[in-house]
Amino acid sequence: MTLILVMMAAVWAVGAWLKTPVGQRLAVIAVIWAGVIVEHLVLPAEHPLRQATGGSAQVWLVLGGAVALVLAYRFGIARLRDRAAPKEPDLPAGAFRPAELDRYARHILLREIGGPGQRRLKDARVLVVGAGGLGAPALLYLAAAGVGRIGVIDDDVVESSNLQRQVIHADARLGMAKAQSAVIAMQALNPFVEARSYTRRLTPEIAGDLFGEHDLILDGSDNFDTRELVNRVAVQLCKPLIAGALTQWEGQISLYDPARGGPCHACVFPQRPAPGLVPTCAEAGVAGPLPGVVGSMMALEAVKAITGAGEGLRGRLLLFDGLHGENRVISLRKRPGCPVCGNLHPDGWTVPDPAP
Repeated sequence: MTLILVMMAAVWAVGAWLKTPVGQRLAVIAVIWAGVIVEHLVLPAEHPLRQATGGSAQVWLVLGGAVALVLAYRFGIARLRDRAAPKEPDLPAGAFRPAELDRYARHILLREIGGPGQRRLKDARVLVVGAGGLGAPALLYLAAAGVGRIGVIDDDVVESSNLQRQVIHADARLGMAKAQSAVIAMQALNPFVEARSYTRRLTPEIAGDLFGEHDLILDGSDNFDTRELVNRVAVQLCKPLIAGALTQWEGQISLYDPARGGPCHACVFPQRPAPGLVPTCAEAGVAGPLPGVVGSMMALEAVKAITGAGEGLRGRLLLFDGLHGENRVISLRKRPGCPVCGNLHPDGWTVPDPAP
């Protein structure tokens, strides 16, 4: 009898380790119990197998009845709790819950956003490339603002040297993939948004499909190869791109949107900088709050672009000097003959090259 009980306990423990549903585990145990009952009913009383399993079916019937009573009691209590628990009213698809209205009340009070603007945020799909210094604050503020779906792609892991500026991560998540760490933080901040992590490097093979699933792209990457790829694919798919960059004490941000009359990133930066001309943060250092400032500006530009509030940075480059506390804005124009966006029709459609 002890062996059968141990077997049942093992089934339960292994099922819990494999995260098997409780109902399936109970079903397996019930099959074992029924097999023992059948054994006692079929085999003669002196059979060794009957003796090894208690000698009588009555013991197992009593045990099964006791377990059934306990399960029925727990099921009844659970049903009563469900009936007593307050239920949220059925809402139309996409409608705001009362908790969301309270959460976004300060947005809704703004004349430039209001209820319609907050609804556009809820319906928006934004992809952030990079969960590092720029991506960290941008992701947090996009989640706090109520952007309905936020994707983040990054193939790096959280290191202790990141925590001086990448505020979306935590010491407890050292070694975790940055994209997954970012999703944990966003969901903890706002459970009403959908956060998706893509723990991989952005490549030409996946960029088109990934960008196609989103309405707006934010680029917080830290290398020119990725920036070129992000710009090229965003132009091809007519997706507005908010890109930021920083070094030491200075940062910059713009909205690149040639499909709607602005320049693309390649119009402004047609050639990659010479080796060593623009050192990375690991090489030259960076003031910890600087990515927070620029990344928050990126999130603000995203909110404006989605809701239509104010004047965005399309066709303008904002330069921020944190050391001297200065801002400058430079006007930008599309570059004739740009190899990336030069053949883009004003309506957003790519004009094919004329036949030879």
